[in-house]
Amino acid sequence: MAHPVDVHVGKRIRHRRWLVGVTQQQLAEQVGIKFQQIQKYETGANRVSASRLWDIAEALEADVSFFFAGMEQGDEAPMQEQQKAVPSDILNDKEALDLVRSYYSIPEEQRRRLFDLARVLSDVA
Repeated sequence: MAHPVDVHVGKRIRHRRWLVGVTQQQLAEQVGIKFQQIQKYETGANRVSASRLWDIAEALEADVSFFFAGMEQGDEAPMQEQQKAVPSDILNDKEALDLVRSYYSIPEEQRRRLFDLARVLSDVA
C-alpha cells in the first residue's frame, strides 16, 4: 500500500502538470525518464526521490514545497479537513483544472470580480 505522503506528492505533481498544460510524455522527456515512471509517481505507486522531485519542480516551474502543500509534518489532519471541504478527486478532475487555467487567463481586475461573485454564490448555497 502506498504511503499517504507519496500519494499526496503524486497528486500535486499531476495537479501542477495539468495546470501548466504539460503531458506526462513531455514531463518525462524534460526530466530524462519514461512517461510510465511519471504515471507511477502520480499514483503514488513509486516514491519520488529528492533529486527527481527537484528536477520535476524545475521542469514544472514550481517550488519543491508546492508538492507538499496541504500537509503538515507528521500530521495529516489539515489534508483530511481539506478533503471534507473539497471532493477528494478534485486534483484528478481535468475539468476543474481546465477551469482554473481559464480563470487565470482572465485579466486580473475581472478575475477579482469573478472570485468575489463565486464567494458570494458559495455562501448562499
